[in-house]
Order: sequence, then C-alpha cells, then structure tokens
Amino acid sequence: MTTVEKIKEIEAEMARTQKNKATSQHLGGLKAKLAKLRRELLTPTSAGGGGPGLGFDVAKTGVGRIGFVGFPSVGKSTLMSKLTGTHSEVAAYEFTTLTTVPGVVQYNGAKLQILDLPGIIEGAKDGKGRGRQVIAVARTCSLIFLVLDVLKPLGDKRIIEKELEGFGIRLNQKPPNIYFKKKEKGGISMTNTVPLTHLDLDEVKAVLSEYKIHNADISFKCDATVDELIDVIEGNRVYIPCIYVLNKIDQISIEELDLVCKIPHAVPICAHHEWNFDELLAKAWEYLDLARIYTKPKGQLPDYSSPVVLSRETASIEGFCNTIHKAILREFKYALVWGSSAKHNPQKVGKEHILADEDVVQIIKKV
Repeated sequence: MTTVEKIKEIEAEMARTQKNKATSQHLGGLKAKLAKLRRELLTPTSAGGGGPGLGFDVAKTGVGRIGFVGFPSVGKSTLMSKLTGTHSEVAAYEFTTLTTVPGVVQYNGAKLQILDLPGIIEGAKDGKGRGRQVIAVARTCSLIFLVLDVLKPLGDKRIIEKELEGFGIRLNQKPPNIYFKKKEKGGISMTNTVPLTHLDLDEVKAVLSEYKIHNADISFKCDATVDELIDVIEGNRVYIPCIYVLNKIDQISIEELDLVCKIPHAVPICAHHEWNFDELLAKAWEYLDLARIYTKPKGQLPDYSSPVVLSRETASIEGFCNTIHKAILREFKYALVWGSSAKHNPQKVGKEHILADEDVVQIIKKV
C-alpha cells in the first residue's frame, strides 16, 4: 500500500469516527499517524526523487520573499507583471506558468523578492501535479499572497489552506507555547500553567506512544489542541503570515465588495486595472514586520535616501552593523540612537540594543 493510500485510509477512518470523550485518544493516535505519513511525503526516501525540480529553486534576494500561491488562472502572473515589471507568461488558459518566476519590487527603500509560483490543484499535498515542488518553495517565503478569484473566494481559500497545512505550513498562526523535551527515563511528566480544555494526560500519552516516545517532559503554557501538540513533536512546521488577495473585483458589485472585505487578512484588488495596489503593498509591509534604519555619518545630517532594512529578529545594533559590513563590529565602541527605541535623543547604546522602525543610528568606532 502506498503512502497516499494509507493517508486516505486514515482520513476515511477519522471521518467515520464520532468525536467524543471516549474516542479522543483513538483520534489523537490517528492524527499522529497521519502527520508521520505526511512527513514521509515531504521527504521522499528514494535516492532519485525528491529534488526541488527544474526551475523551482530560486536564489533568495532582498530583505523579504513573497510567494504567490493559488489555483491556475486566478491572475497571479498578471499581478506579478504589474507589480514588478517582470514578464510572467499570461494567457486565458490554465497552467500558463510552469516554473517559478522571480521578480523584485522596491517599497519603502527595501527590495522585496516576489515569486510567481505555478498554480496548485486539489490533492497537491498528496503529490498531484507539481504541487509538492510548489509548496516546498512556498515554505521558504517570508509572506504568502494567497491569490483568489473574488467570485469564489471562500471555497478556494479552504481547499488551498488544507493543501498548505498538509505540508506543515501554518498561515497567520503563532507557534504554540509548549515545552517538549525527550529524556532517558522517568515516564511522561506533564504540567500545565493554564486549564486544558482540549487535551488530557491519556490523549497526550496516546499521541506520544505513536511516535514511540515513552519518556518526556512536556509543559503546556497555552490551551493547546491535539494538532498543536503534534506540530511541536514533529518540529518541522513553518509559521508564515498570509494575505488573501481577492482578484478580479471589476467583475462584482459594490455590495458584494463590501461583503468580501469582511474576510480577515484580505485585500481586494484588480490586477488588470491595477486597482488597490497601494493597500496591498502597505499590508505586505505591515505583515513582513521590517524595520528601516537610517545611517548618520559624524557631523552630517542623516541619510534618509537609502535605509538599512532589517527583519525584527535582526533589528539590533549588532544586526545593523553586520548588514553593512562584518568588520564594523571589531572596531565598534558604542552607538548613538535617535528615534522611538531611544529613551532620550540621542541615547548611547551597546550592540545588544533593539532598534525600532525609522531609527537613526551613528556608529562610534574605537580610536
């Protein structure tokens, strides 16, 4: 029996099983089995298969990477061409784009890499079409644009979310606050700092026994579900912000537009007429959570024309220095900071200081 057939069999058994207290352990075990089989699909064991595929591996450039994911013929390539000026094959038939097409858009002084990915189809997570390669590239993105046809947004949205979840991509979610560590002996030790309404010790043990883990410390600092527990044990999940791009709004009425605007994380646009691109780029900047840092040479005015753009993880004085040149830290004495991260202007800080968006920094070197 192939992995895909095993997955279908387990999914059918889960659909047949009623959800109640008596069956929760059984369902937890089935979910863990399903996650293990999906991992096998993600990392094929055969020596020949499993590569990224021709035209799918793209070198990372810029400070953020935005991937366009969606069904064929929803307007991804048109949107890509209008945003970046990069030519991506556009036609009125499905599967026009067959490889990853990269482009760059300049926004707020930052270079953002845009990837036009081929359309995915239902069943992509089980290896249909080129879905596996497409979703593997989507895992490397800092932000996903889920491009949807505004005439059927919610049905398509659910299908694509299911495909991405099957590949370990969690959209607009934070990693669950669960501490998990295997140990040599002592059985399963479980603690929780908040009341657990979805799990109990027996269910946790059922999931862990599926992974052949019989000795572990596990601490819940959030009201976690079985799926979140499996995500932590698997450890290969990626948490990516996502914007639902509702394309082709020129085909609907104002009343219908008011209705689709209520979908969370959604931006309605028309790629063909270039409507509402400003809001789309502004929201992308907000979701990427980047910081612009301006440099100030000694005795001169700050240079506002070309900011150093950092992600929030690297938005410290140390990260700022490394982005400009690795040698700066060797001669670093202290830095002067003007802006919202400073307690007073200017503030004298060390390399651990965390910077905020639009701060001005002057580096003072050792004499």
